[in-house]
Amino acid sequence: MKPSLQLKLSQHLTLTPQLQQSIKLLQLSTIELNQEIERFLLENPMLEREEGEADFVPASAATPSAQQAPEQAPPESTAEQGNETPRQDGGEGSSEDEGIDWSNVGTGASSRSEDDDDVDYQDLQAAGVPLREHLDEQIALSPLSDRDRTLVRFIIEALDDDGYLHQSLEDLLELIPAESGVELDDLAIALHHVQNLEPAGIGARTPQECLALQLRTLAEDETRTLALEIVTRHLELLAERNFVKLKKLTGCDDEALRAAHALICSLDPHPGSRYSTSETRYVLPDVIVRKLRGRWTVSLNQDAMPRLRINRLYASLLQQNRGQTGGLGGQLQEARWLIRNVQQRFDTILRVSQAIVDQQRQFFDHGAVAMRPLTLREIADQLELHESTVSRVTTQKYMATPRGVFELKYFFGSHVATDTGGAASSTAIRALIRQLVEAEDSKKPLSDAKIAEVLGQQGIVVARRTIAKYRESLNIPPVSMRKSI
Repeated sequence: MKPSLQLKLSQHLTLTPQLQQSIKLLQLSTIELNQEIERFLLENPMLEREEGEADFVPASAATPSAQQAPEQAPPESTAEQGNETPRQDGGEGSSEDEGIDWSNVGTGASSRSEDDDDVDYQDLQAAGVPLREHLDEQIALSPLSDRDRTLVRFIIEALDDDGYLHQSLEDLLELIPAESGVELDDLAIALHHVQNLEPAGIGARTPQECLALQLRTLAEDETRTLALEIVTRHLELLAERNFVKLKKLTGCDDEALRAAHALICSLDPHPGSRYSTSETRYVLPDVIVRKLRGRWTVSLNQDAMPRLRINRLYASLLQQNRGQTGGLGGQLQEARWLIRNVQQRFDTILRVSQAIVDQQRQFFDHGAVAMRPLTLREIADQLELHESTVSRVTTQKYMATPRGVFELKYFFGSHVATDTGGAASSTAIRALIRQLVEAEDSKKPLSDAKIAEVLGQQGIVVARRTIAKYRESLNIPPVSMRKSI
Protein backbone atom coordinates (compact mmCIF):
# COMPACT_ATOMS: atom_id res chain seq x y z
CA MET A 1 0.00 0.00 0.00
CA LYS A 2 1.37 3.35 -1.04
CA PRO A 3 -0.16 6.73 -1.97
CA SER A 4 -0.71 7.34 -5.68
CA LEU A 5 -2.35 9.83 -8.02
CA GLN A 6 -5.15 8.79 -10.37
CA LEU A 7 -7.06 10.69 -13.06
CA LYS A 8 -10.78 9.95 -13.32
CA LEU A 9 -13.48 11.38 -15.62
CA SER A 10 -17.06 11.50 -14.32
CA GLN A 11 -20.27 13.40 -14.88
CA HIS A 12 -22.58 14.63 -12.15
CA LEU A 13 -25.39 17.12 -11.87
CA THR A 14 -24.91 20.15 -9.62
CA LEU A 15 -27.89 22.29 -8.68
CA THR A 16 -27.13 25.98 -8.48
CA PRO A 17 -28.58 27.93 -5.54
CA GLN A 18 -31.01 29.62 -7.93
CA LEU A 19 -32.28 26.27 -9.23
CA GLN A 20 -32.57 24.86 -5.71
CA GLN A 21 -34.67 27.86 -4.70
CA SER A 22 -36.85 27.47 -7.79
CA ILE A 23 -37.57 23.82 -6.98
CA LYS A 24 -38.31 24.66 -3.35
CA LEU A 25 -40.76 27.44 -4.24
CA LEU A 26 -42.48 25.24 -6.79
CA GLN A 27 -43.45 22.58 -4.29
CA LEU A 28 -44.77 25.03 -1.65
CA SER A 29 -48.47 25.74 -1.29
CA THR A 30 -49.63 29.32 -1.73
CA ILE A 31 -49.87 29.91 2.02
CA GLU A 32 -46.42 28.39 2.60
CA LEU A 33 -45.05 30.52 -0.24
CA ASN A 34 -46.26 33.72 1.40
CA GLN A 35 -44.74 32.62 4.69
CA GLU A 36 -41.43 32.04 2.92
CA ILE A 37 -41.65 35.43 1.25
CA GLU A 38 -42.30 37.11 4.59
CA ARG A 39 -39.05 35.57 5.83
CA PHE A 40 -37.17 36.96 2.83
CA LEU A 41 -38.69 40.40 3.38
CA LEU A 42 -37.41 40.43 6.96
CA GLU A 43 -33.91 39.25 6.02
CA ASN A 44 -33.29 41.11 2.76
CA PRO A 45 -33.64 44.94 2.73
CA MET A 46 -33.31 44.95 -1.07
CA LEU A 47 -36.72 43.26 -1.36
CA GLU A 48 -40.07 44.89 -0.73
CA ARG A 49 -43.72 44.41 -1.56
CA GLU A 50 -45.24 46.50 -4.26
CA GLU A 51 -46.80 49.69 -2.93
CA GLY A 52 -50.51 49.46 -2.25
CA GLU A 53 -50.52 45.70 -1.79
CA ALA A 54 -52.38 44.58 1.29
CA ASP A 55 -50.92 42.02 3.64
CA PHE A 56 -51.69 38.43 2.76
CA VAL A 57 -54.89 37.38 4.50
CA PRO A 58 -55.93 33.77 3.85
CA ALA A 59 -59.39 34.27 5.38
CA SER A 60 -60.41 37.13 3.13
CA ALA A 61 -58.69 35.78 0.04
CA ALA A 62 -60.15 32.29 0.21
CA THR A 63 -62.78 33.43 -2.30
CA PRO A 64 -61.48 35.16 -5.44
CA SER A 65 -61.66 38.93 -5.06
CA ALA A 66 -63.71 41.24 -7.25
CA GLN A 67 -60.87 43.75 -7.56
CA GLN A 68 -58.89 43.89 -10.77
CA ALA A 69 -55.13 43.60 -11.06
CA PRO A 70 -53.10 46.85 -10.97
CA GLU A 71 -52.84 48.65 -14.28
CA GLN A 72 -49.07 48.43 -14.48
CA ALA A 73 -46.52 46.52 -12.42
CA PRO A 74 -42.93 47.63 -11.86
CA PRO A 75 -40.28 45.94 -14.03
CA GLU A 76 -39.16 43.72 -11.13
CA SER A 77 -42.70 42.83 -10.06
CA THR A 78 -44.11 39.31 -10.13
CA ALA A 79 -47.62 40.54 -10.91
CA GLU A 80 -49.03 39.17 -14.14
CA GLN A 81 -51.16 41.68 -15.99
CA GLY A 82 -54.26 41.23 -18.06
CA ASN A 83 -55.87 38.43 -16.07
CA GLU A 84 -59.35 39.02 -14.79
CA THR A 85 -60.59 37.84 -11.43
CA PRO A 86 -64.09 36.49 -10.80
CA ARG A 87 -66.90 38.14 -8.92
CA GLN A 88 -66.83 37.33 -5.22
CA ASP A 89 -69.58 34.99 -4.08
CA GLY A 90 -71.20 36.67 -1.14
CA GLY A 91 -72.90 33.46 -0.10
CA GLU A 92 -69.77 31.79 1.18
CA GLY A 93 -68.45 32.63 4.60
CA SER A 94 -71.82 33.58 6.06
CA SER A 95 -71.38 30.95 8.72
CA GLU A 96 -68.38 32.92 10.01
CA ASP A 97 -70.80 35.54 11.33
CA GLU A 98 -72.53 33.09 13.68
CA GLY A 99 -71.80 33.75 17.32
CA ILE A 100 -70.28 37.21 16.77
CA ASP A 101 -71.73 39.96 18.91
CA TRP A 102 -72.58 42.79 16.53
CA SER A 103 -74.21 44.96 19.21
CA ASN A 104 -70.99 46.92 19.79
CA VAL A 105 -70.38 47.62 16.11
CA GLY A 106 -71.26 51.21 15.28
CA THR A 107 -71.60 53.08 12.01
CA GLY A 108 -67.99 54.17 12.22
CA ALA A 109 -66.82 50.62 11.50
CA SER A 110 -68.25 50.72 8.00
CA SER A 111 -66.63 54.07 7.26
CA ARG A 112 -63.14 52.88 8.16
CA SER A 113 -60.51 53.89 5.66
CA GLU A 114 -59.73 51.29 3.02
CA ASP A 115 -56.04 51.76 3.73
CA ASP A 116 -56.41 50.49 7.29
CA ASP A 117 -55.04 46.95 6.95
CA ASP A 118 -54.18 46.48 10.62
CA VAL A 119 -57.08 44.10 11.26
CA ASP A 120 -56.14 40.43 11.07
CA TYR A 121 -59.32 38.79 9.86
CA GLN A 122 -57.87 35.37 10.60
CA ASP A 123 -58.19 36.17 14.32
CA LEU A 124 -61.92 36.86 14.07
CA GLN A 125 -63.28 33.63 15.53
CA ALA A 126 -66.86 32.79 16.36
CA ALA A 127 -67.39 33.73 19.98
CA GLY A 128 -68.48 30.36 21.35
CA VAL A 129 -68.76 29.28 24.97
CA PRO A 130 -66.69 26.17 25.90
CA LEU A 131 -68.58 23.17 27.21
CA ARG A 132 -67.18 23.27 30.75
CA GLU A 133 -67.85 26.98 31.08
CA HIS A 134 -71.40 26.44 29.86
CA LEU A 135 -71.95 23.73 32.48
CA ASP A 136 -70.31 25.80 35.25
CA GLU A 137 -72.72 28.64 34.58
CA GLN A 138 -75.65 26.28 35.18
CA ILE A 139 -74.06 24.84 38.33
CA ALA A 140 -73.54 28.34 39.73
CA LEU A 141 -77.30 28.94 39.54
CA SER A 142 -78.30 25.58 41.03
CA PRO A 143 -79.36 25.28 44.73
CA LEU A 144 -76.51 22.94 45.68
CA SER A 145 -74.28 22.97 48.71
CA ASP A 146 -70.68 23.98 48.28
CA ARG A 147 -69.56 20.37 48.74
CA ASP A 148 -71.98 19.02 46.11
CA ARG A 149 -71.10 21.85 43.73
CA THR A 150 -67.41 20.96 44.07
CA LEU A 151 -68.10 17.30 43.28
CA VAL A 152 -70.22 18.23 40.28
CA ARG A 153 -67.43 20.43 38.92
CA PHE A 154 -65.03 17.53 39.52
CA ILE A 155 -67.22 15.33 37.30
CA ILE A 156 -67.44 18.08 34.67
CA GLU A 157 -63.64 18.31 34.48
CA ALA A 158 -63.53 14.57 33.73
CA LEU A 159 -65.79 14.88 30.64
CA ASP A 160 -64.29 14.71 27.17
CA ASP A 161 -65.02 17.18 24.38
CA ASP A 162 -68.13 15.22 23.32
CA GLY A 163 -69.54 15.33 26.84
CA TYR A 164 -68.90 11.68 27.70
CA LEU A 165 -67.56 10.36 31.01
CA HIS A 166 -65.17 7.55 30.07
CA GLN A 167 -63.68 7.02 33.52
CA SER A 168 -65.62 4.92 35.98
CA LEU A 169 -66.79 6.42 39.26
CA GLU A 170 -64.48 4.02 41.09
CA ASP A 171 -61.46 5.40 39.22
CA LEU A 172 -62.54 8.97 39.93
CA LEU A 173 -62.98 8.15 43.61
CA GLU A 174 -59.34 7.07 43.79
CA LEU A 175 -58.29 10.56 42.69
CA ILE A 176 -60.02 12.16 45.67
CA PRO A 177 -58.12 12.25 49.01
CA ALA A 178 -59.51 9.75 51.50
CA GLU A 179 -59.66 12.37 54.29
CA SER A 180 -62.30 14.30 52.32
CA GLY A 181 -64.89 11.68 53.24
CA VAL A 182 -66.30 11.38 49.71
CA GLU A 183 -67.97 8.05 48.97
CA LEU A 184 -69.05 6.35 45.76
CA ASP A 185 -72.68 7.32 46.33
CA ASP A 186 -71.67 10.97 46.53
CA LEU A 187 -70.08 10.77 43.08
CA ALA A 188 -73.14 8.97 41.73
CA ILE A 189 -75.35 11.81 42.98
CA ALA A 190 -72.98 14.37 41.45
CA LEU A 191 -73.11 12.53 38.13
CA HIS A 192 -76.91 12.58 38.28
CA HIS A 193 -76.79 16.37 38.68
CA VAL A 194 -74.48 16.62 35.65
CA GLN A 195 -76.80 14.49 33.54
CA ASN A 196 -79.65 16.87 34.32
CA LEU A 197 -77.77 19.82 32.77
CA GLU A 198 -78.10 21.19 29.28
CA PRO A 199 -77.46 19.99 26.64
CA ALA A 200 -79.28 16.73 27.26
CA GLY A 201 -77.05 13.68 27.12
CA ILE A 202 -74.10 15.25 28.94
CA GLY A 203 -72.33 12.95 31.39
CA ALA A 204 -73.27 9.73 29.60
CA ARG A 205 -70.91 6.80 29.79
CA THR A 206 -72.11 4.98 26.67
CA PRO A 207 -73.91 6.01 23.45
CA GLN A 208 -76.98 4.11 24.66
CA GLU A 209 -77.07 6.14 27.88
CA CYS A 210 -76.52 9.38 25.95
CA LEU A 211 -79.49 8.75 23.66
CA ALA A 212 -81.63 7.54 26.55
CA LEU A 213 -80.94 10.70 28.54
CA GLN A 214 -82.09 12.80 25.61
CA LEU A 215 -85.24 10.72 25.10
CA ARG A 216 -86.21 11.03 28.77
CA THR A 217 -86.35 14.81 28.43
CA LEU A 218 -89.08 14.53 25.77
CA ALA A 219 -92.81 14.34 26.37
CA GLU A 220 -93.93 10.78 26.91
CA ASP A 221 -95.87 9.15 24.06
CA GLU A 222 -95.90 5.85 22.17
CA THR A 223 -93.09 6.85 19.81
CA ARG A 224 -90.86 8.03 22.62
CA THR A 225 -91.56 4.84 24.63
CA LEU A 226 -90.70 2.61 21.67
CA ALA A 227 -87.57 4.62 20.88
CA LEU A 228 -86.41 4.37 24.51
CA GLU A 229 -86.92 0.60 24.47
CA ILE A 230 -84.92 0.26 21.24
CA VAL A 231 -82.09 2.44 22.53
CA THR A 232 -81.75 0.68 25.88
CA ARG A 233 -82.25 -2.90 24.68
CA HIS A 234 -81.87 -3.26 20.91
CA LEU A 235 -79.55 -0.50 19.71
CA GLU A 236 -77.22 -3.00 18.01
CA LEU A 237 -80.11 -4.38 15.95
CA LEU A 238 -81.02 -0.85 14.91
CA ALA A 239 -77.42 -0.18 13.90
CA GLU A 240 -77.48 -3.36 11.80
CA ARG A 241 -80.85 -2.26 10.36
CA ASN A 242 -82.35 -5.61 11.26
CA PHE A 243 -85.90 -4.24 11.17
CA VAL A 244 -87.55 -7.65 10.90
CA LYS A 245 -86.12 -8.81 14.22
CA LEU A 246 -86.80 -5.41 15.82
CA LYS A 247 -90.50 -5.63 14.94
CA LYS A 248 -90.63 -9.17 16.30
CA LEU A 249 -88.99 -8.24 19.63
CA THR A 250 -90.90 -5.00 20.19
CA GLY A 251 -94.22 -6.09 18.68
CA CYS A 252 -94.59 -2.88 16.68
CA ASP A 253 -95.65 -2.34 13.07
CA ASP A 254 -93.76 -0.64 10.24
CA GLU A 255 -95.26 2.80 10.85
CA ALA A 256 -94.43 2.84 14.57
CA LEU A 257 -90.89 1.56 13.94
CA ARG A 258 -90.38 4.17 11.23
CA ALA A 259 -91.44 6.96 13.62
CA ALA A 260 -89.21 5.67 16.42
CA HIS A 261 -86.30 5.35 14.02
CA ALA A 262 -86.75 8.95 12.85
CA LEU A 263 -86.87 10.13 16.46
CA ILE A 264 -83.64 8.32 17.34
CA CYS A 265 -81.91 9.69 14.24
CA SER A 266 -82.84 13.23 15.34
CA LEU A 267 -80.86 12.85 18.58
CA ASP A 268 -77.27 14.04 18.99
CA PRO A 269 -74.82 11.26 19.96
CA HIS A 270 -72.14 13.91 20.63
CA PRO A 271 -73.92 16.62 22.64
CA GLY A 272 -70.71 18.36 23.74
CA SER A 273 -69.23 18.73 20.26
CA ARG A 274 -71.35 21.78 19.50
CA TYR A 275 -69.36 23.71 22.12
CA SER A 276 -65.95 22.69 20.84
CA THR A 277 -63.98 25.22 18.80
CA SER A 278 -62.29 24.10 15.62
CA GLU A 279 -59.85 26.06 13.51
CA THR A 280 -61.11 26.86 10.04
CA ARG A 281 -58.73 25.97 7.25
CA TYR A 282 -58.97 28.10 4.15
CA VAL A 283 -58.09 27.02 0.64
CA LEU A 284 -56.75 29.75 -1.60
CA PRO A 285 -57.08 28.79 -5.29
CA ASP A 286 -53.98 29.42 -7.37
CA VAL A 287 -55.81 29.52 -10.71
CA ILE A 288 -59.35 30.28 -11.86
CA VAL A 289 -61.17 28.51 -14.68
CA ARG A 290 -63.79 30.27 -16.81
CA LYS A 291 -65.50 29.54 -20.08
CA LEU A 292 -64.71 32.34 -22.51
CA ARG A 293 -66.03 32.24 -26.07
CA GLY A 294 -66.80 28.55 -25.83
CA ARG A 295 -63.36 27.56 -24.50
CA TRP A 296 -62.34 26.77 -20.95
CA THR A 297 -59.55 29.18 -20.04
CA VAL A 298 -57.27 29.29 -17.00
CA SER A 299 -56.03 32.51 -15.41
CA LEU A 300 -53.93 33.13 -12.32
CA ASN A 301 -55.67 34.26 -9.15
CA GLN A 302 -54.26 37.73 -8.54
CA ASP A 303 -55.08 37.48 -4.82
CA ALA A 304 -52.72 34.51 -4.55
CA MET A 305 -49.79 36.23 -6.25
CA PRO A 306 -47.33 38.16 -4.04
CA ARG A 307 -46.20 41.32 -5.82
CA LEU A 308 -42.54 41.99 -5.12
CA ARG A 309 -39.97 44.46 -6.38
CA ILE A 310 -36.48 45.75 -5.69
CA ASN A 311 -36.25 48.55 -3.14
CA ARG A 312 -35.42 51.60 -5.28
CA LEU A 313 -33.68 53.50 -2.47
CA TYR A 314 -31.22 50.73 -1.66
CA ALA A 315 -30.72 49.98 -5.36
CA SER A 316 -29.78 53.62 -6.04
CA LEU A 317 -27.40 53.68 -3.06
CA LEU A 318 -25.77 50.50 -4.32
CA GLN A 319 -25.29 52.03 -7.77
CA GLN A 320 -23.81 55.24 -6.37
CA ASN A 321 -21.39 53.52 -3.98
CA ARG A 322 -20.06 50.55 -5.86
CA GLY A 323 -17.56 48.54 -3.90
CA GLN A 324 -18.48 50.13 -0.58
CA THR A 325 -21.86 48.54 0.10
CA GLY A 326 -20.82 45.44 2.00
CA GLY A 327 -23.18 42.52 1.30
CA LEU A 328 -25.89 44.55 -0.45
CA GLY A 329 -24.67 43.34 -3.84
CA GLY A 330 -25.30 39.73 -2.92
CA GLN A 331 -28.67 40.58 -1.38
CA LEU A 332 -29.65 42.40 -4.57
CA GLN A 333 -28.86 39.29 -6.58
CA GLU A 334 -30.84 37.11 -4.15
CA ALA A 335 -33.82 39.46 -4.41
CA ARG A 336 -33.72 39.28 -8.21
CA TRP A 337 -33.54 35.48 -8.05
CA LEU A 338 -36.56 35.33 -5.75
CA ILE A 339 -38.67 37.63 -7.94
CA ARG A 340 -37.75 35.65 -11.04
CA ASN A 341 -38.38 32.28 -9.39
CA VAL A 342 -41.76 33.35 -7.98
CA GLN A 343 -42.81 34.52 -11.43
CA GLN A 344 -41.58 31.29 -12.99
CA ARG A 345 -43.48 29.29 -10.36
CA PHE A 346 -46.80 30.87 -11.26
CA ASP A 347 -46.06 30.62 -14.99
CA THR A 348 -45.47 26.87 -14.60
CA ILE A 349 -48.65 26.45 -12.54
CA LEU A 350 -50.59 28.29 -15.25
CA ARG A 351 -49.16 26.11 -18.04
CA VAL A 352 -49.86 22.87 -16.22
CA SER A 353 -53.36 23.98 -15.21
CA GLN A 354 -54.26 24.94 -18.78
CA ALA A 355 -53.00 21.58 -20.02
CA ILE A 356 -55.13 19.78 -17.43
CA VAL A 357 -58.21 21.79 -18.39
CA ASP A 358 -57.65 21.05 -22.08
CA GLN A 359 -57.45 17.32 -21.30
CA GLN A 360 -60.50 17.35 -19.02
CA ARG A 361 -62.88 19.53 -21.03
CA GLN A 362 -65.66 16.95 -20.68
CA PHE A 363 -65.43 17.19 -16.90
CA PHE A 364 -66.09 20.93 -16.94
CA ASP A 365 -68.98 20.47 -19.37
CA HIS A 366 -70.69 17.40 -17.90
CA GLY A 367 -69.28 16.76 -14.42
CA ALA A 368 -67.30 14.01 -12.72
CA VAL A 369 -68.97 11.21 -14.71
CA ALA A 370 -67.15 12.52 -17.80
CA MET A 371 -63.68 12.55 -16.22
CA ARG A 372 -61.13 10.81 -18.44
CA PRO A 373 -58.06 8.89 -17.25
CA LEU A 374 -55.03 11.14 -17.00
CA THR A 375 -51.47 10.60 -15.79
CA LEU A 376 -48.67 12.93 -14.84
CA ARG A 377 -46.62 11.52 -17.70
CA GLU A 378 -49.13 12.75 -20.30
CA ILE A 379 -48.99 16.33 -19.03
CA ALA A 380 -45.21 16.16 -18.67
CA ASP A 381 -44.79 14.98 -22.27
CA GLN A 382 -47.22 17.58 -23.57
CA LEU A 383 -45.39 20.47 -21.86
CA GLU A 384 -41.89 18.98 -22.19
CA LEU A 385 -41.41 18.98 -18.45
CA HIS A 386 -40.12 16.32 -16.09
CA GLU A 387 -42.76 14.19 -14.41
CA SER A 388 -41.45 15.17 -10.98
CA THR A 389 -41.97 18.84 -11.88
CA VAL A 390 -45.61 18.19 -12.75
CA SER A 391 -45.99 16.29 -9.48
CA ARG A 392 -44.64 19.28 -7.53
CA VAL A 393 -46.90 21.69 -9.42
CA THR A 394 -50.07 19.68 -8.77
CA THR A 395 -49.47 19.11 -5.04
CA GLN A 396 -51.31 21.53 -2.72
CA LYS A 397 -52.23 23.78 -5.65
CA TYR A 398 -55.92 24.47 -6.14
CA MET A 399 -58.15 25.37 -9.05
CA ALA A 400 -61.38 27.36 -8.69
CA THR A 401 -63.95 26.17 -11.23
CA PRO A 402 -67.71 26.61 -11.74
CA ARG A 403 -68.04 23.11 -10.26
CA GLY A 404 -66.07 23.89 -7.10
CA VAL A 405 -62.49 24.19 -5.87
CA PHE A 406 -60.29 21.16 -6.60
CA GLU A 407 -56.68 20.27 -6.00
CA LEU A 408 -54.86 19.82 -9.30
CA LYS A 409 -54.11 16.21 -8.39
CA TYR A 410 -57.87 15.54 -8.40
CA PHE A 411 -57.82 15.46 -12.19
CA PHE A 412 -55.36 12.57 -12.28
CA GLY A 413 -56.37 9.00 -11.56
CA SER A 414 -56.16 5.37 -12.48
CA HIS A 415 -58.30 3.83 -15.19
CA VAL A 416 -60.53 0.79 -15.65
CA ALA A 417 -60.87 -1.08 -18.93
CA THR A 418 -64.11 -1.00 -20.93
CA ASP A 419 -65.63 -3.52 -23.33
CA THR A 420 -64.80 -1.31 -26.29
CA GLY A 421 -61.09 -1.44 -25.51
CA GLY A 422 -61.02 2.05 -23.99
CA ALA A 423 -60.61 3.15 -20.40
CA ALA A 424 -62.77 4.85 -17.79
CA SER A 425 -61.42 7.08 -15.05
CA SER A 426 -61.74 5.91 -11.47
CA THR A 427 -63.18 9.34 -10.62
CA ALA A 428 -65.93 8.84 -13.22
CA ILE A 429 -66.69 5.38 -11.81
CA ARG A 430 -67.00 6.82 -8.30
CA ALA A 431 -69.42 9.43 -9.62
CA LEU A 432 -71.48 6.70 -11.32
CA ILE A 433 -71.56 4.67 -8.09
CA ARG A 434 -72.80 7.72 -6.19
CA GLN A 435 -75.50 8.33 -8.78
CA LEU A 436 -76.67 4.71 -8.63
CA VAL A 437 -76.81 4.74 -4.82
CA GLU A 438 -78.70 8.06 -4.72
CA ALA A 439 -81.28 6.74 -7.22
CA GLU A 440 -81.72 3.29 -5.63
CA ASP A 441 -84.82 2.04 -3.85
CA SER A 442 -84.11 2.43 -0.14
CA LYS A 443 -86.14 -0.71 0.59
CA LYS A 444 -84.07 -2.73 -1.88
CA PRO A 445 -80.64 -1.06 -2.05
CA LEU A 446 -78.07 -2.15 -4.61
CA SER A 447 -75.35 -4.53 -3.49
CA ASP A 448 -71.76 -4.17 -4.68
CA ALA A 449 -72.26 -7.10 -7.04
CA LYS A 450 -75.40 -5.49 -8.48
CA ILE A 451 -73.59 -2.18 -8.99
CA ALA A 452 -70.80 -4.02 -10.79
CA GLU A 453 -73.42 -5.69 -12.97
CA VAL A 454 -75.09 -2.38 -13.82
CA LEU A 455 -71.74 -0.83 -14.75
CA GLY A 456 -70.95 -3.92 -16.81
CA GLN A 457 -74.13 -3.31 -18.80
CA GLN A 458 -72.74 0.15 -19.59
CA GLY A 459 -69.51 -1.40 -20.85
CA ILE A 460 -67.39 -0.71 -17.77
CA VAL A 461 -65.78 -3.88 -16.42
CA VAL A 462 -65.29 -3.45 -12.66
CA ALA A 463 -64.80 -6.20 -10.07
CA ARG A 464 -67.01 -6.33 -6.99
CA ARG A 465 -63.99 -5.74 -4.73
CA THR A 466 -63.18 -2.58 -6.70
CA ILE A 467 -66.75 -1.37 -6.28
CA ALA A 468 -66.49 -1.97 -2.52
CA LYS A 469 -63.20 -0.03 -2.37
CA TYR A 470 -64.62 2.93 -4.31
CA ARG A 471 -67.83 2.89 -2.24
CA GLU A 472 -65.87 3.02 1.01
CA SER A 473 -63.77 5.92 -0.31
CA LEU A 474 -67.04 7.79 -0.90
CA ASN A 475 -68.15 7.06 2.70
CA ILE A 476 -71.18 5.16 1.40
CA PRO A 477 -72.28 2.48 3.89
CA PRO A 478 -72.76 -1.14 2.75
CA VAL A 479 -76.08 -2.40 1.47
CA SER A 480 -77.22 -3.64 4.87
CA MET A 481 -76.75 -0.17 6.38
CA ARG A 482 -78.64 1.59 3.56
CA LYS A 483 -81.79 -0.45 3.89
CA SER A 484 -84.82 1.38 5.29
CA ILE A 485 -88.16 0.22 6.62
